[in-house]
Amino acid sequence: MPEQCDPPLPSAGGTPGPYDALLLLSFGGPEGPDDVVPFLENVTRGRGIPRERLKEVGQHYFLFDGVSPINAQNRELLAALREDFAANGLDLPVYWGNRNWAPYLVDTLREMVRDGHRRIAVLATSAYASYSGCRQYRENLADALATLQADGLPVPRVDKLRHYFNHPGFVRPMVDGVLASLAELPEDVRAGAHIAFTTHSIPTAAADTSGTPEDHTGNGEGGAYVAQHLDVARVIAAAVREETGVDHPWRLVYQSRSGAPHIPWLEPDICDHLEEVHRAGVPAVVMAPIGFVSDHMEVKYDLDTEAAAKAAELGLPVARSATVGADPRFAAAVRDLVLERAAAERGRAPERCALGGLGPSHDLCPVGCCPARAPRPAAAGADWTGPVAEVQG
Repeated sequence: MPEQCDPPLPSAGGTPGPYDALLLLSFGGPEGPDDVVPFLENVTRGRGIPRERLKEVGQHYFLFDGVSPINAQNRELLAALREDFAANGLDLPVYWGNRNWAPYLVDTLREMVRDGHRRIAVLATSAYASYSGCRQYRENLADALATLQADGLPVPRVDKLRHYFNHPGFVRPMVDGVLASLAELPEDVRAGAHIAFTTHSIPTAAADTSGTPEDHTGNGEGGAYVAQHLDVARVIAAAVREETGVDHPWRLVYQSRSGAPHIPWLEPDICDHLEEVHRAGVPAVVMAPIGFVSDHMEVKYDLDTEAAAKAAELGLPVARSATVGADPRFAAAVRDLVLERAAAERGRAPERCALGGLGPSHDLCPVGCCPARAPRPAAAGADWTGPVAEVQG
């Protein structure tokens, strides 16, 4: 497995023309007890969920003093990106904005345009295709651009970088995480350990319509969302087999389900899966959260707290592998993605690095990609007709 691709060269003088800035776009999270309910109100806006119910939902945040790890982890990734860019002669400022908490996306875009930026590459901290992991971020961008226009500010062009689920700089750190977790297990159960690759559960209807229209299944098979996770899991399992000589059994499982119980979501849940493999006589499990960029609350609570408690109840040895986070190889992968997209925008045909059987994802989301239940404008896609920058670069 290659550690990294050789990225295309910048256009001139260390600048990745036509881009003049990179935006790290993430979910956001509370940073203290007083933030928890307002944060959840932002997340659930428009759903009419009572404040008292949000206090109940927020209990897992209060277990961690009301602080989600995600913002601190994004600061670490921001620093890693800036360090990698500077070390490799890439003259590109990096900013950070969130969907649901400070620094808010619209405020960051205001700062960027006031700093003179008009052509912005966007990296979302979600590697896979889905409505919540891709199109919703594009809708957030559209809302923010409309706000800038209403405020009389210049409107930049924003281009979302492609899905990076199968980029070596994202996959190889996860391979190393699984290998490290296997080494943590007691030696007498290590060879028989099962690998549970985990990701965020989503409604099956949303999974079935994830990706391009050609990816949509409509039959409960999960569309691009499931296919992409399965492809990554196969690559990681094969790399682990190659390096250890052991063919560990594995399965893609899900976590962090929310919403009405009568709506079908992707299954099995990680805790149900632990019970199932324990009954089958599996001696140990590595939980590998391949669906998450960093160790944020869904990882720290749903795996490290709930799933770990279930494993302890069963007497089942478990280890949880690390997410990619601010790994230098991931920062290098982001540099690769920026230069790749910049080269394509300049009319070049850059090498597009990807592992597994699916190949590199598209640059521009086509019409009908990861559709919303109620259509809304979404920037950085083939269906975008909203405001664009006067200066195109």
